[in-house]
This record gives sequence, structure tokens and C-alpha cells, in this order.
Amino acid sequence: MNKRYQDLRVTSGTYVPPVQTDFPDDDPYAKLHCPVYDRDYPPVDASYPYVDDSLPNRLRLFWGFSVILPLLGIILRIKYGLRWKVEGETRWHRSPLSVQRWLRQFDFSRGAITIGNHCYRHDCASILNALGFYFRTDLRIPMFAPNFRTRDQFYLRIVGGIPIPAPEEGLSAMKAFNGAFDEFHHRGYWFHIFPEAKRWDWYKPVRPFQKGAFTMAYKYGKPIIPCAVTYRPRTGIWRWLGPQDEPLTQVVIGAPIYPDTTQPRAAEVERLLTASHHALCRLAGIEHNSWPCSL
Repeated sequence: MNKRYQDLRVTSGTYVPPVQTDFPDDDPYAKLHCPVYDRDYPPVDASYPYVDDSLPNRLRLFWGFSVILPLLGIILRIKYGLRWKVEGETRWHRSPLSVQRWLRQFDFSRGAITIGNHCYRHDCASILNALGFYFRTDLRIPMFAPNFRTRDQFYLRIVGGIPIPAPEEGLSAMKAFNGAFDEFHHRGYWFHIFPEAKRWDWYKPVRPFQKGAFTMAYKYGKPIIPCAVTYRPRTGIWRWLGPQDEPLTQVVIGAPIYPDTTQPRAAEVERLLTASHHALCRLAGIEHNSWPCSL
């Protein structure tokens, strides 16, 4: 048994999928998912159009959020029994209307940053469906640039994916990337980030967070909305509707965590990271997590 699972304690009724992968005990950012990079894509450097207001891109985003995302939500309901709720609720939902009503009580005038555990291929779509992010194009997601050369290239683009330039592209590329997010913030856009960085399929413990999401939250004054993807056994009709070795999924949404921009940057970023990590563990039904909040 993986040591991190031996040290894990969950609340009563919380489902932990059987471990089928030899997950690392010491490197939480190890790349376990290795897609095939066989598609052409423009170089992600200083000349890349991080802010693309062209008509084709606007139509692509509208198509993604008005057609593809709702359609994928239906598929995930059928294949993975996708459902969601707000923390503290006992009733699960498959319509985002209740979540939308709940979110209206908070101040999102500057947008927000949603975060989640990076635990399967459609975790981002699961969270966006839970939040009811339909018919909107005001979302941007910083993503690992090489993934835009995989079979998921089209999907990554239509949900607002923005490739992160590699370090070897130099400071000018990162300056252009950061300038794009300054512009997105100026427009009041929402961001989605996976602070665990790498995807580990069906992993239960919450891995250490990297600081990017919380540095952005402090810089832009955006609240963090923690969203935990959790699991339940594949029972009933779902035994015939999806892979037998994969659990059903659900999303639990927590209350926003607001940054205090009057505090020193380093200390506040650390507070946001720690509070968000604890919140995601709580939402996931974890009483004792086996990883620290950060490394």
C-alpha cells in the first residue's frame, strides 16, 4: 500500500478508490500522465497571441461554453454519475441553478479563481459544469503548453486554455503571458487553476500546492473558490455505463476565500495557500491529509 494512503484518514462514508497506480511517495509533482504530442501548434513564446480577440477565437470560445461544455456535462452525468453540491448541503444536484443562486451572495466584481484537485481527465469540465459556466467566455485557464500538441488541443482552446511559456522561452515570453492575465483581470475574467500542477488519476490525498494561483489571487484581489472532486463506488446502472475500474464523481464547492491585500505579499500568499489546502481537504472528506500544504 502506498505510504501516503497508509497515513490518510477520511470521514465516515467517504469513499477512497482502490489504488491501482504506483503513486510516488516523495514527489507530488511527478508527471504520471504521458499523452502523445503529435499535433502541430504555434510556438508559445513572446509572439504568441495570449490575448486573442479575433472573430474565429471568439466564436470558438462561444461554441465551447454554449455547446461543448453542456454536452460534455451530459456525458459525464451518464458515464460518471456527475453531481455536485455546496458545502453544508445534504442534497446533491445535477442542475447548476442552486449553485448559481448560492454564489450570488458573494462579491465577485473582480472575478474569481476556482481551484480543484487534478484527479482525472475531465475534472475541469466537472467543476465548470457544477458552477454553471455556460454561455460565458470570461474564463481563462493557464495550462501546460505541450498539452496543446495532443489530441485534446481543440478542447483546451475552447474552454479558454492559455499555454504557459516554458522557461527556455525567456523573460520576454513570460512577460507577455503575465501581461495577458493583467488584461484578463482588467476585463473581470475568472481563472481556473490546478495548484497540484500534475494530474494523478483517481488519487485521494490532496497533494502540496504550488503558489501560482495564490500569487494571482493576491495580485488581482480575486477570491479563491475551492472545488473538490470526490468519488463514490460505481453501483447500479453505472456498472454498465462506464469503465468498471473508475469510480463515479461528484464536486463539492466551498465558500470563497478572500485575499487581504493590505498584508505583506509573501505572508498573505502563504495564508491563502494553507487555507485553500485545508478547505479542499475538508471538502474531500479528509480528516488527516498525508501531504503537507506546500513544499
